[in-house]
Order: sequence, then structure tokens, then C-alpha cells
Amino acid sequence: MRPPHPPEPERADEVRRLFGDEARSERPDLVTLCLLVGAAADGTLDEAGTDAAQIELDRLAGLLPFAPGGPRAWAGALADVLGGRCGFHGTAADYQRLESSLLHEVLRRRRGLPILLSVVWMEVARRAGAPVYGVALPGHFVVGFGPAEDRVLADPFDGGRILTGSDAELLVAGATGAPLDPSMLTPADPLAVVLRILNNVRAWAAARPERSDVALWAVELSLLLPSHPARLRHEHAQLLVQRGDFLRGAAELDAYAELVSGVDETAAERVRGQARAARARLN
Repeated sequence: MRPPHPPEPERADEVRRLFGDEARSERPDLVTLCLLVGAAADGTLDEAGTDAAQIELDRLAGLLPFAPGGPRAWAGALADVLGGRCGFHGTAADYQRLESSLLHEVLRRRRGLPILLSVVWMEVARRAGAPVYGVALPGHFVVGFGPAEDRVLADPFDGGRILTGSDAELLVAGATGAPLDPSMLTPADPLAVVLRILNNVRAWAAARPERSDVALWAVELSLLLPSHPARLRHEHAQLLVQRGDFLRGAAELDAYAELVSGVDETAAERVRGQARAARARLN
């Protein structure tokens, strides 16, 4: 099956507008943002499709027992229902598929990257009243239940397996070579979750130069988030040039050079040279 392709320009513009509005709202909704990421990736995902995804999350929440108990009981209930009965989990092959970063596809396939499976866990649990939140461990996103003093971590990628303290330490050590720092267990902000999802999409596209279309929409959505790395503006400009939009790419390179000139004039001049080279390709 071929990976999904972005929608037509008019629909793409609408998706970016809706995404930007939601990202700048007082309380950004994680599911809405994730589904808009899906709509930016997949031109077949329309309003009916996004509604169906919301309905599926509601249905899954309805499968959970009522108020099963404390954090460990909630984690066990989610593992039984989502990981067991419904078969949500991940495999190594899922890292090679763009669909693994798209919520509507994860709900359909019941496969995905750790962070998307965690979104499913969080949103189903939240609908059922669980004390749940995302935990952005380096290299591997998981979910947490309950307050810090009674926290239970679960790994949706592994079917919701409950993690011991040493399990979490091993995950962090494997990703960074450093010990687990308590700050890593802080509940993840929805916008930070979405940026991390978009970073995964960009990484997927970077390994596939023929899919610069995917890299472009992922960067453009990232730039709509209230907080994002400034270097993304340079990446966006380079993508425009790569895709033959030389004038717009050059203009963005000049704008980025102006941004960095106050801290690194050498880097700024290098970027200005890239802008001149982009314009020269018009001749």
C-alpha cells in the first residue's frame, strides 16, 4: 500500500488555518491537532473521517470498566482493553510507515509509533475519567497515571505493559546513555506532543528525499505552533528551494539570515549566499 499523499492546495490551506487556530487557542485539543496532522498528510481524510476517529475514541472509552481504582488499576484496565482485547501495539516495522504517525490510521490499523499509541491511551483514558498524562521520555513516549508520589508508567507500544522504575531507567539509558532525570517524568504539554509527532514525520521524510512534500507540510505545521525551533525557518526555506519555489525560498532565506545576524553574522552571510544561489537558479 502506498503512503498517503497531501490534499489539494485549497484543502491544504484550510487544514493549515484550522491547525494554526487550534494551536493558538486557549486550551489546544490534542486529538483535534493530531487529526489535522492526519488531514495534512492524507487528502482522503475529510470531516466525516475525523468525526469517525473521535467516535472511535469514545467507543473505546466505553469499553473500560467504571472507576476501576487507583493508578495501577487504571493502567491495568487500559492494557487489558486496548493492548489485549483491541490489539493496539507497535512493532519495529511501524517506524518505516508514515501512517504510524497519523492518528486516524493508528486507530484503523491499531499499530503506530509509541507517541501515537500513547495519544490513543491518553485520550481513551481521559474520556473514561482516568488521571492520565503523557510522559516524553527521550526516544520513547509512554503514559503516566496518578500523582508523582503514586505514579504508574505504562508503555502502549508494548501493549500497555506497566513499567518498573528500572524499566524507565533502561529506556532512557538506551536512548541517551544518561540516567533518568526526574524532570523527564513531567506531564507533556499537548503542543510539545504535537511538535514531537511532527518531528517524527520530518525524520521519516528526511530518509526519503522523494517525499519532500511530506517534509514541507510537516515543517509548515510546526511553524504554526506558538513555540518552535528557529532553525525550522531555515529548513522550510531549503525545502522550498529543493521543490523549485526559488523566489519564495530565497525570500525566506533572507528573512532567516536577518534573524540570526544579531548572534552569528558569519552564519547569516552563509544563508544570504544560499539565497543568492537560489535566485540564480531562475536564470
